[in-house]
Amino acid sequence: MNAPLRRVAVAVMVMIAVLLGNATYVQVIKADSLRTDSRNQRVLFDEYSRQRGQISAGGQVLAESVSVDSRYRFLRQYPPPGTQCDPSVDAFAEACDPLAMAPVTGFYSMQYSSTGLEHAEDTILNGSDDRLFGRRLFDLLSGRDPRGGNVVSTIVPELQKIAYAELAGRGYTGSVVAIEPETGKILALASTPSYDPNPLASHDGDERTAAWEALTDDAAQPMLNRAVSATYPPGSTFKVVTAAAALADGARLDTQVTAAPEITLPDTSVTLPNFGAPPMHCGPEGNETTTLLTAFALSCNTAFAELAMDHGADTLRAQAEAFGIGIEPQPIPLAVAESSVGSLPDDAAIAQSGIGQQSVALTPLQNAVIAATVANGGVRMHPYLVDRLEGPDLSTLSTTRPKALEQTLSPEIAATLTEMMIESERNTTDAGSASWMSIASKTGTAEHGTAEEGKAPHAWYIGFAPFDRPQIAIAVIVEDGGDRGHAATGGTVAAPIGRAVIGAALRED
Repeated sequence: MNAPLRRVAVAVMVMIAVLLGNATYVQVIKADSLRTDSRNQRVLFDEYSRQRGQISAGGQVLAESVSVDSRYRFLRQYPPPGTQCDPSVDAFAEACDPLAMAPVTGFYSMQYSSTGLEHAEDTILNGSDDRLFGRRLFDLLSGRDPRGGNVVSTIVPELQKIAYAELAGRGYTGSVVAIEPETGKILALASTPSYDPNPLASHDGDERTAAWEALTDDAAQPMLNRAVSATYPPGSTFKVVTAAAALADGARLDTQVTAAPEITLPDTSVTLPNFGAPPMHCGPEGNETTTLLTAFALSCNTAFAELAMDHGADTLRAQAEAFGIGIEPQPIPLAVAESSVGSLPDDAAIAQSGIGQQSVALTPLQNAVIAATVANGGVRMHPYLVDRLEGPDLSTLSTTRPKALEQTLSPEIAATLTEMMIESERNTTDAGSASWMSIASKTGTAEHGTAEEGKAPHAWYIGFAPFDRPQIAIAVIVEDGGDRGHAATGGTVAAPIGRAVIGAALRED
């Protein structure tokens, strides 16, 4: 072969290699990013040419795709028009459902991707999951329009609506999480403020953009799922963890702890007081000490700060990790932010952490898991939001089985903590109004931010009921004191919401 022919052959081979390399890059390496690019109209036409599956709970449809006369054949709706919220709460009659359910369903948008169950179970809903391969093949051979599978949530719709209405009806920013202790099934997952997913799912680009810009510009962050994506200092609700650590390390209900109204933290000039002005003496006046049971029931900061220091950082951290704090959480299938005890470098930090301050940060879901673990005899269950997955023909693809994660507490310690939480409920504001429900609980009033910022405290309430055969465990947080500002406490702000949701659950049962 002469030189010119060799050069032509080499050039052709190089061009073929470049073309093959480019095809490989586009079809393999860049395939996913090109497929999910919002500008890819082919993908949009394909996705909206088939009916996306439903999200439902308790027999109620929370999200569905309806046929429309458009180049995009199906429109996502949340939920079907006509369903209403709790009729006793007039302000939320017609608009309540989409807002109440948004933290669960999330949204599905051709422009802004997806969140919530729409995102977590996307392959089932759009029909691309491997478990639906046989159905896709059958649809292809029969010429039938392909459809996605369905997601059935564990949420109890009426409980979810009540939890949302209790928060939103008072104008509160916060969250309510309710769990079935024995299984880990999530019964309610409310977050306020919330949003209507329908405009984000619109086929009208201007409507979508306007809704997105309004939501993302809103300082209240209505699209933030506070139940699983936000962490807060837990305040005195963390005393359940501190008490568990002490009991596991040999303490008893009658163990004597300080009754001092305030103490000075070691190696500092910082004074740590009990609640009140002047700070409350813990137990009967004149006594220098009181029992652990009394200190828990009255939520004495000084006693629990010293208790945490006495038992040490390792004991406190080990007990927190047994509850799941400081360990990367498993999806529910929504992604969950990690809770943390934070750094415990010295006794002052240990003391503050023992009362749920310093760097301790929990999601509302994690705090509900703490209550559920005590209620379940010390066994921590994996919380889950999906009851089962179904094919387009409603055949069951999979059912979630309850999963025990750890024996966090011995049954004896769980029983002791239950006794302590019963006493706490009896000492909580207006507890008598809920006595028929036999609640075991703990409140918390959590300071946050710097003293100069002057932020009102977060109000917490965790508990379970009935305490002799628990059916529901709950965590409630109200940010920045709700409508009571600096006068807020967990007992006055969060507890009424928790009791309302517990009462609704027990009446349903």
